[in-house]
Amino acid sequence: MNCGAVVLEGCLRSGLGEGAGFTSLDWVTRQFHSKLGFVPHPGTLNLSLKGGDWDAARADMEQAPGIAIEPPPGFCAAKCFTLVIDGRIQGAAVIPEVPDYPADKLEIVAPVALRDALRVSDGDCITLHLLIV
Repeated sequence: MNCGAVVLEGCLRSGLGEGAGFTSLDWVTRQFHSKLGFVPHPGTLNLSLKGGDWDAARADMEQAPGIAIEPPPGFCAAKCFTLVIDGRIQGAAVIPEVPDYPADKLEIVAPVALRDALRVSDGDCITLHLLIV
């Protein structure tokens, strides 16, 4: 496993629309605030990533402890990794610990509405500086 910073490029894609509900839950907002230092804007930014750099980063993220988001009964756990988007917006990658989670998908949370702040839409690509620890 290689821990440390990695630079990745991902392209925006529409999600299932479930991120806003998850990021608005009291226990989620409390843990994000205490563990990551921000309350997430409702929703996630979904990215599609491919290639060798992503495959290696994904494998490292699966092995790394990350920052645990610990659920109450009935919810799935997740782990997070801090990141900076386009060199200016801090946020976190969220990896839900669910079976069959798509290998090419990465969900991003931040304290701002990322699509608006970055002025991007589906198909646009952004650069991430991701810290895997």
